[in-house]
Amino acid sequence: QVRMVESGGGLVQPGGSLRLSCTKSGTRFIVTDMGWYRQAPGNQRELVASIIGGRSNYADSVKGRFSISSDNAKNTFYLQMNSLKPEDTAVYYCKGRIGSEHFWGQGTQVTVSS
Repeated sequence: QVRMVESGGGLVQPGGSLRLSCTKSGTRFIVTDMGWYRQAPGNQRELVASIIGGRSNYADSVKGRFSISSDNAKNTFYLQMNSLKPEDTAVYYCKGRIGSEHFWGQGTQVTVSS
């Protein structure tokens, strides 16, 4: 059974940093396209960052502050979040494409507050 498991969320002060990880298990096939999404209370889930066809893409609200990367040897991809703002508070989800299927993680809470 394929699983995508996020980690690294938590409480951080404004201006701080966090790194989220998404680790794949249950298959030897690699994640070819990947993305990070977030959903704040009362809002729709939105795409924050992605790597599609080897190209990185970012939502305007996080450009210059967030960075997505991957390490196939560790079966893991990451979201480095710097200069965090209170409006970045949300549950963050990873999604990976393996073959023709997409797999979601369970979500990790990120709270930015003083």
